[in-house]
This record gives sequence, C-alpha cells and structure tokens, in this order.
Amino acid sequence: MLLSVIIPIYNEEEAFPFLLPAIKKVLGELACDHEIIFVNDGSRDRSLQLLQKAAEDPAVKVLSFSRNFGHQAAITAGMDFAGGDAIVVMDADLQDPPEILKEMVARYEEGFDVVSAQRSSRESDTFFKRTTAAGFYWLMRNMVDQRLVPEVGDFRLFSRPALMAIRSFREQHRFMRGLVAWLGLKEAVVPFVRQKRVAGDTKYPLHKMLKFAWTAISSFSALPLRLSMLLGLTFCGVGVIYLCYTLYVVFWTGKAVQGWASVVVLQCLFSGATLFVLGLVGDYVAKIFEEAKMRPLYVVDRTMNVSHATMQPIPRAIVVERPDPQRH
Repeated sequence: MLLSVIIPIYNEEEAFPFLLPAIKKVLGELACDHEIIFVNDGSRDRSLQLLQKAAEDPAVKVLSFSRNFGHQAAITAGMDFAGGDAIVVMDADLQDPPEILKEMVARYEEGFDVVSAQRSSRESDTFFKRTTAAGFYWLMRNMVDQRLVPEVGDFRLFSRPALMAIRSFREQHRFMRGLVAWLGLKEAVVPFVRQKRVAGDTKYPLHKMLKFAWTAISSFSALPLRLSMLLGLTFCGVGVIYLCYTLYVVFWTGKAVQGWASVVVLQCLFSGATLFVLGLVGDYVAKIFEEAKMRPLYVVDRTMNVSHATMQPIPRAIVVERPDPQRH
C-alpha cells in the first residue's frame, strides 16, 4: 500500500523544522510505502527554500503555487497529484498530531472510505476560538447540512475511491468538509486532543475565519437568501402595523399623527434591509459569475520530485513549468 500525506504550507518556516522529522518518524513506523506532498501556497518567507532542501529525499514531493490561492486550493492540488492508495490531509503546525496516523490507517484497513480526526478537546485554543468554532458547527449542522461531523477539520484520511470522488468537484469556492459530508461515504471518526501550534503564528486570523465561514455557508446552502426573505416579510409586517396605528389615530381619535422622527427611522430600517438583501443576492450572483468563467483553481509554477506521469492534464488546474527531467 502507498500512503500519500498532503500538507499545505503557507509561511511555515518556523514550524517546518519540527514538522518533517515528526512526520518521517511516524511514517517510518508504518508498514507501507509513503510519499509526502507539500503544497507551497505562495509563501513569502523561507518555506520554499526549506522545501527544496527536504526534496533531496525522493519521497518528498513539492508543488509550489505562483501565488497564494488559499488553503482549500492547496488541499485540492495535493489531491490532484497524490498517487496513494490512501491519502491523508493534515496541517503543518502539528496541531494535527501525526501519531494518530497509525489508528487512521488501521480504520482504513477495516474498510472505511473516510477516516476523520475529531478534536475531543481544544483547550489550547482561546475561549473566543472555541466559542466561535462551536457556533459555526452548530449553525452548519442545524441549518445547512446535518451530516457535517462537529469538531472535524481537514485532517482526514481518504481511500482511493473517495479521493477520486472528491476530485470530481471542481467548484471555485471550496469547502472540503462540506464536500466530504455531501458524498455520504462510509466514515470512521478518530478522536484526538488538539495541541498548541509547534511554532509560528496562526494563518487563520479573525477576518480569514469569517470569510471561510461565509464561503462554507453560501457554497452549500441558499439559507441566507431564505432568511433575507423572512427579514423582508418581517419589515413589511412592521410597516403594516404602523400603517394600522396611523389610521387608528387619524380616524378614531381625530388627532394628527405625531412623531415624524419615527417615520424617518422606519424608512432607514426598510432601506437598510433592502440594501442588505440586494448585497446578499449580489454575493450569490458574483459567485455564479466567477464559476461561469471556469478559471483554474490554482497555478503550479514549480514542482520537485513530481514525475511526468502524474502531471497529466487536470481540469481547472495549470502547471506552467515542467520539472527538470534530469532530477527524476
């Protein structure tokens, strides 16, 4: 059996010296062949130089993007070039402990198509991170897709058939966890305790977390559009109630209607709600526009230890530089 380990890299020069020995140690204890596929997602530090050094080992393969295309695109590229019978996706900060690869492989050998690593504890994260993560998974499970496993990120093992199924999805705005849930394949869950980053800073600050959450929701559900319709009906109801109140004051009490300030406030509320809904619809239309252009999901401008056989044309992907044949 060949095991492929896919690791996206983005400005991880501090963590990489700890990552590679830890991965190699665990893989050396497994009774199978392996390859490690690092995907350099447009790093601006010394990550690429470290990857070049690591690629002196033929089992280490490197794909380097022309720019930063994002974590989900990096995972996609690794899957596109993986040749293993089983494929593992994990992060570079060692918050995904390599030690549980043994248990994941064991569950794969039992016949599971997907083996997901579930965070049983994340005390190393801040209270804000734990709270927002819990809220995100609650929202996704209860309002988008109840098949989404809580506290499971992108740390997963896939069988070859599962990999080929996921590779068939070529949408621009990607949420890999949702794609796995949508497929509904036979899945096992392996719990683990989430540790602190081994080194460096998080690559998912608040604004990226919010963008990722919105991509997840809008890519897999029309729920925001339905909620905007409910918001519009609510404001219409408020307007009707205020109209009834105005008619009552004029015809039953004979008094002039006072409080034009409240009318202005209501007008601002209605206008704000209208603009909000238009912006929401516009965001969905923008996503349709971007998908219609069918642009590549990523551009690889450099490869290391990647054979020509695995570089066959891949839908919505560009490789603009071929490796030096003498190196392979």
